[in-house]
Amino acid sequence: MSLYAFLGTLEIGFIYGLVAMGVYLTFRILDFPDLTVDGSFTLGAAVTATLIVMGINPYLSTLLGASAAACAGLVTAWLNLRFNILHLLASILTMTALYTINLRVMGKPNVALIMEPTMLTPFLNLGIPAMYMKVIFVAFCAVIGGLLVAWFLYTQYGLAMRAVGSNKRMAQANGIVVNEKVYVGLALSNGLVGLAGALFAQTNGFADSTMGIGTIVVGLAAVIVGESLFATRSMLVIVMSCILGSILYRIAVSMALNTDFLGFQASDVNLLTAVLVALALVFPKLRSEYKAKKARGQEI
Repeated sequence: MSLYAFLGTLEIGFIYGLVAMGVYLTFRILDFPDLTVDGSFTLGAAVTATLIVMGINPYLSTLLGASAAACAGLVTAWLNLRFNILHLLASILTMTALYTINLRVMGKPNVALIMEPTMLTPFLNLGIPAMYMKVIFVAFCAVIGGLLVAWFLYTQYGLAMRAVGSNKRMAQANGIVVNEKVYVGLALSNGLVGLAGALFAQTNGFADSTMGIGTIVVGLAAVIVGESLFATRSMLVIVMSCILGSILYRIAVSMALNTDFLGFQASDVNLLTAVLVALALVFPKLRSEYKAKKARGQEI
């Protein structure tokens, strides 16, 4: 793998680290399987890119893009809580609607940002080569985002949200407003994913209507890889492991695609993702079964 390819892998890994944090909030903290992220990732990129092309400040555009994605999360929560639609179905409905909404927002299948000012533009004038500056910038955004998420989960409100995910009935019995925590959790999760989409559009120079396909699987893969490496209860370590898991996942995929004897092509990324996620899910179960079998053998 060349240096340029490795830096590109790190860049994408840090960006999808934000996606992994969002997925962790819904799947692990709230126990709410949310597939909205496939659409909210693109929505964050689409809103940000469209506003930048219209001449809006890139920082404000990014904030509005993340906010739009957060609203998508609120819609999923509303469908689930207000109308008792199954969480998976509610998120699929929102994700499906977002495909059309994203096309409407952009007015065309993709928007180019190559010649437009972005959040990166001021930093590219510091004299540091662009390929290094991009990695430094997205790494800073991912780490700061991770620290803020970890801090939030340690607050009283964050602890209440974690309680809702662990046991809704017990949380409600202790005076916690369950629905409110679900709304906030899904908004925060999709906001992080939308922020990742906005950063992706600005660092890669475009927003595309199909760029969010498979985002949920990639985010889940990063979470699983991170969890398998760090078996801990520390929220800070867990959140940071999402970033590390995202980077390791991207490196694994990149190495597989660049290994000639395996014969993989760029179009095989989704297949590799599915295989890696399946292995990450199956391996812990096989390991626990092996340990249990070994323990029984020692007892005999």
